[in-house]
Amino acid sequence: MIKYALKCAGGHEFDSWFPSAASYDAQTAQGQIGCPICGSSEIGKAIMAPAVYHGESIAAPAEADALRARKIAELRALRHYVMGVTEDVGRRFPEEARRIAEGSGEERPIRGQATAEEAKALHEEGIAILPLPLVPEDLN
Repeated sequence: MIKYALKCAGGHEFDSWFPSAASYDAQTAQGQIGCPICGSSEIGKAIMAPAVYHGESIAAPAEADALRARKIAELRALRHYVMGVTEDVGRRFPEEARRIAEGSGEERPIRGQATAEEAKALHEEGIAILPLPLVPEDLN
């Protein structure tokens, strides 16, 4: 099987799979490939990024599952550590972070909630903050 990025005469781009390059050529010559957006049968190959071998072997599904489980365990351990060494200031996080940065608040590690806008403002003010990564059970 081979996957091609295709483009119709109307400029719509889409992907399609073919049993072989020869099969793609034959179907194109007979007008059997149609754009799923506009129906045009004037189809050509679009520019594609090649698959590049990086020197690492592709993990088998069982190895990939084990790797994912290990990474999730590492994220859980990181979260557990951070929860143990920081004070939860909740929604007051932006204000507390500013007070600490200005020197008017007690110097201590804190955690809490901030909106994307609040986090961006803290960053623009030169206050170093980091988001705490989520683990799958956080999304339940």
